[in-house]
Amino acid sequence: MSGMTRRRKWPWVLAALMLAWLAMGTWQRYKPLPDGVGQAHPLRVAVSPRLLTDETWYDAAGQRHRRQAIFDEALSMIGQARRLVVVDMFLFNDFAADSGPGDFRPLSDELTAALVRQRRRHPGLRAILITDPVNTLYGGLAPEHLERLREAGVEVVITDLERLRASNPLWTGLWALGPRWFGNRATAGWLPNALGPGEVTLRSYLALANVKANHRKTLVVDQGDGWAGLVTSANPHDASSLHGNVALRVEGAAALDLLASERVVASWSGVTVPGPAPPPSAEDDASGARLQLLTEGAIREALIDAVAKAGEGDRLAVAVFYLAHRGMIDALLAAHRRGVEVRVLLDPNREAFGLDKGGIPNRPVADELVAAGIPVRWCATRGEQCHTKLLMRHPAEGGEVELILGSANFTRRNLDDLNLETSVRLLGPPDLPALSDAEAFFARRWQATPERLTSLPYADAEASSGFDRWRYRLMEATGLSTF
Repeated sequence: MSGMTRRRKWPWVLAALMLAWLAMGTWQRYKPLPDGVGQAHPLRVAVSPRLLTDETWYDAAGQRHRRQAIFDEALSMIGQARRLVVVDMFLFNDFAADSGPGDFRPLSDELTAALVRQRRRHPGLRAILITDPVNTLYGGLAPEHLERLREAGVEVVITDLERLRASNPLWTGLWALGPRWFGNRATAGWLPNALGPGEVTLRSYLALANVKANHRKTLVVDQGDGWAGLVTSANPHDASSLHGNVALRVEGAAALDLLASERVVASWSGVTVPGPAPPPSAEDDASGARLQLLTEGAIREALIDAVAKAGEGDRLAVAVFYLAHRGMIDALLAAHRRGVEVRVLLDPNREAFGLDKGGIPNRPVADELVAAGIPVRWCATRGEQCHTKLLMRHPAEGGEVELILGSANFTRRNLDDLNLETSVRLLGPPDLPALSDAEAFFARRWQATPERLTSLPYADAEASSGFDRWRYRLMEATGLSTF
């Protein structure tokens, strides 16, 4: 073949490769979702719902204080299980535990020890841990705590993220055509692990760039003759142990809905989760305090619907780590124009585990909200994060209060069927303890005092630049971001 002929073929080869890249990226972004993703489960009678919170604040001398309840409850729930424990946690490791403000709680070790201990006490107990492959750097590490669990008979399920749509289709199109097929090995590391100890392969970083995640944070256990569950924003991650978080403990049919949602994810890896199926919804579920389990895109629909239902004089309270989803932002702006009292409490997005985040996305979004007249406050953080994901709606004339909380940030990745997410919706009278506790939690964060510094005025943070605003919008639209 002459040099001239080869030169003529190169443009066609390049065009074919570009077309394959475009086609694969498009397929990965819009491929059908697996069954069971993006589900709004039936409204259930709320059986003893209980709010749990992790809170950090500062006194007038700058000393840090904290009060934590979420993982104390999770460990207690595991400790009374006899038949089944199913845990699904996004971050379950001690990575970056030498960064940030220090004084971390060893949550990953505590959860590991609790599962191992319960398996030894009750050999017939089935214990299943579902987690995200980021905890193994996508196969580039073999964490010791996961090996301990396997040796104790705990079934460790690393979520098959290939089932999910692409958050970052520009990269995932290339990934699916080539690097994906090379696999990974925990014994071949030669690059420093940017997230923690050890060395990893280049393939770990190539996989990381897909920014797919099983971002759920749930627990289901048998409880006597019944079932109990926990839906939370908290991770058993040592360096996250000072973060502010919320959780809702549920019982009854709602816990079985939670179990059913985890059964789907485990099945992707060939693991069968035992236990009863949820009962059909009953007509009496339509009155009184009710619970509804939500996953993925159904969370978005519930959030936007809750905001849309708010009328003049109603109150909306938002406390969230990331607020970037345009549908949510537009809904909040529209609610404000209708005369709804909207308050928004945001993490300043200054840093994450010692890395500078530059205020993206919350500062540009806060500027937009404040310019429209919506009050915004910043969580007072000194290394830790305001990691809550919560929305509350209070009708002006009394009536039913609505609370939505869980793992999902208010972003495209978290709400548009890209990550795996679990949240829960609670409806009931204002004096229902879980709802009044949630209102008190938001008030404590919003109404800071010098003796209990929990939040700061919007003006305490510098306004974002025009470049920041465009950068946030581009990152949100393309998936080239960590939010």
